[in-house]
Amino acid sequence: MRNFHILPTNKDIRPAIQAKIDNLNKPKGSLGMLEDLAMQISLIQHTLTPRLSHPCHLLLGGDHGIEREGVSVSPRDVTWQQMLNFANGGGGVNMFCRQHSFDLSIVDMGVDHDLSACPTIINRKIANGTNNFLHAPAMSEAHFWQCIETGAQLVDDCQEKGCNIICLGEMGIGNTSPSSIWMSLFGQIPLAECIGAGSGLNTEGISHKYNVLKAAVDHYHNNCPHTPLNAIRYFGGFEMVAAIGAMLRAAELHMVVLVDGFIMTACILAAAQLYPDVLDYAIFGHCSDENGHRRLLQLMDASPILSLGMRLGEGTGALCAYPIIKSSVRMMNEMNDFDHAHITKYF
Repeated sequence: MRNFHILPTNKDIRPAIQAKIDNLNKPKGSLGMLEDLAMQISLIQHTLTPRLSHPCHLLLGGDHGIEREGVSVSPRDVTWQQMLNFANGGGGVNMFCRQHSFDLSIVDMGVDHDLSACPTIINRKIANGTNNFLHAPAMSEAHFWQCIETGAQLVDDCQEKGCNIICLGEMGIGNTSPSSIWMSLFGQIPLAECIGAGSGLNTEGISHKYNVLKAAVDHYHNNCPHTPLNAIRYFGGFEMVAAIGAMLRAAELHMVVLVDGFIMTACILAAAQLYPDVLDYAIFGHCSDENGHRRLLQLMDASPILSLGMRLGEGTGALCAYPIIKSSVRMMNEMNDFDHAHITKYF
């Protein structure tokens, strides 16, 4: 059992940060979200000269027992097939990591396939997929803590390389189902409003998915005391709980946590049930096209950087947002101010 020491960002430096932003040679507030991002990153790092170093992306894979109930249009074989595709450099996540110079780690947390022969996939397999949470908890308490610890250790490995900004993505057929349930339980939103098409369900498929998930939630309430930890353990995937551990450790280390779409946003919502101050460290890369993601963001008063109609997962939307984050830091360090530029303030 691991406890994290996560502090809210120290706000005593906020007036000095704001003064620096306002005195850059531009109209006050004219760089919009770039100024907000610069403020947040400067608070995270407690400095007037923030920097981004050795960005890392963790791609976590795992299968879900609930997939056996037909809640996804894609079969679970796609999980391991895509993991091998990532290992060979052919995925969307690979392209964006190359483009933006992210160090990519591909991690098997619980894929229902033997990937041990692939040397570029990090083997942290808990089991060949979670239990079917329609009938029983997705994982034991021991497996829950193993996932949390693994996620934390992966972040430690990144920090040792000099990383101070971590991005998270996932691969796991069926993982919109636990995400929808967490959204409902933690956001107190009717389950029907939290369920979408996932990777392409039609109307009939969405109705079936609702009926399965509703029965699973009823079974949970009848058999398990409702606490945030129990809800995370009962429904989560190995890759999702590892992502929570990674988010919490990154916040503990005062790293920037770059959050992707519906799945990873559900994970940071879950993480915030355990440690609310983790949200101080989260930058939300985009609003996906998955039904409910916008509302999920609103639960945390989060302002996503991009809205491109994406719903691929893997961390791709967050990676696409990185150049804007980078621009916000360059603004703080490279723009002149009015005094040094000998320009009269014009606001």
